[in-house]
Amino acid sequence: MTGEERSVAIVTGASSGIGRATAHAFAAAGYGVMAAGRDAARLAQATDGLAGVRHFTGDLSDAQVCRDIVSETEAVFGRLDVLVNNAGIIHRATAEETSDDQWRQTMAINLDAVFYLSRAAIPALRRQGGGSIVNIASDWGLRAGARAAAYCASKGAVVLLSKAMALDHAGEGIRINAICPGDVNTPMLTAEALQRGIDPAIVIAETAADSPNGRVTEPEEVAAFALFLASDAAPAITGAALPIDGAASA
Repeated sequence: MTGEERSVAIVTGASSGIGRATAHAFAAAGYGVMAAGRDAARLAQATDGLAGVRHFTGDLSDAQVCRDIVSETEAVFGRLDVLVNNAGIIHRATAEETSDDQWRQTMAINLDAVFYLSRAAIPALRRQGGGSIVNIASDWGLRAGARAAAYCASKGAVVLLSKAMALDHAGEGIRINAICPGDVNTPMLTAEALQRGIDPAIVIAETAADSPNGRVTEPEEVAAFALFLASDAAPAITGAALPIDGAASA
């Protein structure tokens, strides 16, 4: 894909982890990439040296900001073909322990941003005759986990939002899927361990030992799957919630 034929993707949460890996994967595949994040310096560092990448900073839990990133992407690249909703946070707490602010923040980033940005992107995808939305959910959107009430609720909602939108737009050639990773070796896994007062190295080792395949998933594996789902190689895959968890949910 070169020149005018180059497809274009928005990738949110591109400063680290799965989002960073996804921005790199799409850029390597020849896409123009609008990499979104809250911190301009971290975003620039995460995508340093990548060809065809532009940056957008803003709070994607704001509906107007979501409209702005779609407009800017079309203005810069002339089109939009793929949206990868990846930005997310986790608070490890039971419902009783979760504060109002933690609940609202989790829903705003993990769910509202997915809804607002998907809603803004769909007309742009329609203008190209179709496209793909890939939502990074979680295996805890398919099955619950302890002490993660708000996170599980938000990711479960992302799974069903993805399915509902897929039904609404399948006839327009807009494919919408959710990827549901298990534990991935990212800064979020580290932050989650620190929230629990546990050494991150111990968490990674225990996670690998508990996984049926004996290892922790790397962010590049999730990114490669997002690239596949967005590609012409997956024309019949829409409305799916697909785990990448080493058989943990099996």
